Amino acid sequence: MKRLEGKVAVITGGSSGIGLATAQMFVEEGAYVFITGRRQDELDAAVRKIGKNTTGVQGDVSNLADLDRLYATVKEQRGHINILFANAGIGDSAPLGEISEAQFDKVFGVNVKGLLFSVQKALSLFKEGVGGGGSIILNASVASSKGFGMSTVYSATKAAVRSFARTWTVDLKQRGIRVNAISPGPIDTPIFNTSKLTEEQIEQFKTGIVSAVPMGRMGNPDEVAKAVLFLASDDSSYVTGIELFVDGGMAQI
Repeated sequence: MKRLEGKVAVITGGSSGIGLATAQMFVEEGAYVFITGRRQDELDAAVRKIGKNTTGVQGDVSNLADLDRLYATVKEQRGHINILFANAGIGDSAPLGEISEAQFDKVFGVNVKGLLFSVQKALSLFKEGVGGGGSIILNASVASSKGFGMSTVYSATKAAVRSFARTWTVDLKQRGIRVNAISPGPIDTPIFNTSKLTEEQIEQFKTGIVSAVPMGRMGNPDEVAKAVLFLASDDSSYVTGIELFVDGGMAQI
């Protein structure tokens, strides 16, 4: 039997990178998946790539009306949620002394406010009683544990995400909902293609960051998706409140 047979999952930021890889894996394991993305054309392409058992809902997690529309769609089409992967997030960099209010508001708006309300607005769709419970996975980062230059704001948002996993584990334990955080290290995703860096700068960045990874390479989205699948499935039925690092050892030594 497939590990997510008959389950309904929501993945925010599911149109590319880790979110898309996870959506594909969830569908392969028997789930019906709702994915979100800010760009409609990219979202449509992701739905086509997954091929079946997927609904795309365009929206920005920092916009609460967009989240309401997402969950109204889920309720109308499937009636409930078993799994939520709060994956949507953005990064921005600036050294201390050059951080703008706009940058702070933008990154906290998506990574903290958006993630918090992605979870809170989903709660009414998790079943109660017999057959209830579920799994919520939050996408954090090694940046919450390591000290990277120019990452003050981003790292702080990911530290908040790690804290959410702890407090929500307590808040939701009576409902049988498990909450865990996944913390990827450097993962080779399309985000580099949309950055303002040149190809040469991207390669220099990758070379530099790989030097800090004991396994000597960047990870790929499928490797993170496998860990998310573990936390989403009954394979992790006695696991809650943890931070699971998928980082090639980067934050471990």
